[in-house]
Amino acid sequence: MTSLDNPADTHGQMIAASKVNGTAVYNTAGENLGSIYDVMLDKASGKVDYAVLSFGGFLGIGERYHPLPWNQLTYDPQPNGYVVNLDRRRLEGAPTYEADDLSLWDERRSADIDTYYGTGPGFGPAPGLGDAGPGIPGAAR
Repeated sequence: MTSLDNPADTHGQMIAASKVNGTAVYNTAGENLGSIYDVMLDKASGKVDYAVLSFGGFLGIGERYHPLPWNQLTYDPQPNGYVVNLDRRRLEGAPTYEADDLSLWDERRSADIDTYYGTGPGFGPAPGLGDAGPGIPGAAR
């Protein structure tokens, strides 16, 4: 049971933010793209806007952080991770940041990410992003 002593022990529809961190992210082909390093919350609404994906590097060296629009991730209980309709090449060209840069979040950074992925206010579905689709059997939609 979830408690204040163990917020990571969650089941069902809700999940503690501490449990999201470290969760694997896959593309629809089943390729592991990395893991969630952190989530970015809107201060006013309390909703998650971005998942910060840890991508590349080895043993923490050379690792870069790619914020992904949260609404593009779909949880898949099999393989117990998130799925995004995004190939590795597109991810490699996305805006990236150092871990220390994440504390400097501002509206321009959000706009740059939303423009790159074609998401956010005023954008329709982006090419290469969206519903997890049929790529991973059992992908939640």
